[in-house]
Amino acid sequence: MLIQLTTDKTVKETAEALHAAVPAHKFGVMQVHDLKETMWKKGVEFEHECLIFEVCQPKQAKKVLEEDMSISTALPCRISVYDDGGKTTLATLKPTTLLGMFDAPQLNETAAEVEAVLVKIMTEAASASAPG
Repeated sequence: MLIQLTTDKTVKETAEALHAAVPAHKFGVMQVHDLKETMWKKGVEFEHECLIFEVCQPKQAKKVLEEDMSISTALPCRISVYDDGGKTTLATLKPTTLLGMFDAPQLNETAAEVEAVLVKIMTEAASASAPG
């Protein structure tokens, strides 16, 4: 259900690498949520660094939404980057699992394609060197 990778990079370095890797795979970063900052603004102390990237590939999104608009509740895809005991973790929910909750087996291939690209994006962002 969950894809997780770890890296020795900081959360900030990993976020910068994600900002480069996402468009390199024809996805877009729609929004980045900084949980620590958001909670602080709401008066809640939260010590963990956690950035949640909302990413989307518009053609794939259109394909699934044309099949079933209720799938919009599972969009966009999210990649979380957070500090976990001195290591930085990248995590996302598997699109194949998410779409599997909807009665739309015709979208299995699309979900698998999106999942494969998310893994590539996350792997590039976690790698020691920046992509080419």
